[in-house]
Amino acid sequence: MVRNTASILLIEDDIRISELIKKALDAQGFIITQAFDGIVGEELALNKDYELVITDILLPSKNGLGICKTLKNIKPYLPIVMLTALGTTDDKVEGFDSGADDYLVKPFEIRELIVRIRALLKRHEKLGSNFLLKCEDLEMNLQTKIVKRGNIEIKLTPKEFKLLEFFLKNQGRVIPRLEIAEKVWGTYFDTGTNFIDVYINYLRKKIDKGYNKKLLHTQSGMGFILKA
Repeated sequence: MVRNTASILLIEDDIRISELIKKALDAQGFIITQAFDGIVGEELALNKDYELVITDILLPSKNGLGICKTLKNIKPYLPIVMLTALGTTDDKVEGFDSGADDYLVKPFEIRELIVRIRALLKRHEKLGSNFLLKCEDLEMNLQTKIVKRGNIEIKLTPKEFKLLEFFLKNQGRVIPRLEIAEKVWGTYFDTGTNFIDVYINYLRKKIDKGYNKKLLHTQSGMGFILKA
């Protein structure tokens, strides 16, 4: 079920229209951030975790088509609703080609916008469950490559990310060092090396240090296990 508290970025330079949309969405419980300029809106969308973006096409600094292309290149699964007064078939095709998930021509009914928003959030929520890996409050998004524990984002190197992904996909199972070496590094290491242990320690410091509940454990003589 779609949460009414989803965070939405609204990029619209017409203050009257922006306020009308914000008021209607506020009443539905959504959390709305407003931007009145294309560049400002794009920077907000790139630097913050919104669950949906609504953008006009004709904007100061950068138009909605350019914003959409940039966002879809970096955050491909971020749903975008495009608003515009340009209603020809070619305009709509251009909007969808830029990556928009939905397209509404002005003037439109606010109720229709709300229905479209709910449908997109529901669709992306279902899609998100396919690429989200979790263990307790540790979460990995395979599309955005964002790893969090609670509300704190964890920065990992590519190899640490791959190692944690392997553990998350095999949580609750003791994994020997040789299996980790083969599946994560694509090779076999001499059993006497501490190479795997070094990376396990790197990972443990990032996901467990400072938390009372530890997730990554060593099973003496057997390997390692990630478990709740």
